[in-house]
Amino acid sequence: MIKIAPSILSADFAKLGQEVQRVKSADWLHVDVMDGMFVSNISIGVPVVKSLRKATDMFLDVHLMIEKPVRYIDAFADAGADLLSVHLEADMPPGIRAALEAMDRRGVKKGIVLRPITAAEAVLPYIKDVDLILVMTVEPGFGGQKFMADQLPKIAAIRKYIDQYNPGCHLEVDGGVDPNTAPLVIQAGADVLVAGSAVYGAADPAQAIRTLRGE
Repeated sequence: MIKIAPSILSADFAKLGQEVQRVKSADWLHVDVMDGMFVSNISIGVPVVKSLRKATDMFLDVHLMIEKPVRYIDAFADAGADLLSVHLEADMPPGIRAALEAMDRRGVKKGIVLRPITAAEAVLPYIKDVDLILVMTVEPGFGGQKFMADQLPKIAAIRKYIDQYNPGCHLEVDGGVDPNTAPLVIQAGADVLVAGSAVYGAADPAQAIRTLRGE
């Protein structure tokens, strides 16, 4: 079953509660947190996640594009995140491990993220311990970028690792996902698709979600 996770980065923040309702037929809600350090852009933080939690019972998939993410695991867990994903490039391995252990203590689902430059093999030390692996198919930091097709072999390689070591783990793709690229990432092995403008820019978001699922 393919899950669709609309990215609120593409929503109209002046009416965020209504924007959440526009995509209520989706499976998850994807929340991009940027600190201006790990990536050059700054997006949203704990208060917005807390507000989203009050506005919806959808599964909140919170993508932390922040340096040394272990510092903020408790805060985002308190805010209501269901899953937190951290970039392998955002800290040294002991820091990534500490972040995952903090998620365990708080009872939130655990994810790791790879930038385009990071090799598939980087997931291997963590693969048995996580609920989700996110492959970025654009450089993190800004919405609306063009899909990087050269990431498809990485998605396929990670799917093989998941099938071998942790079959219950989700494989998520984020970046340039639209009706043209969605079939490519699904064929490569992804089962969760993050989509921003392809959903929020559509006249009928519910139909856009169905199309991305392949329905």
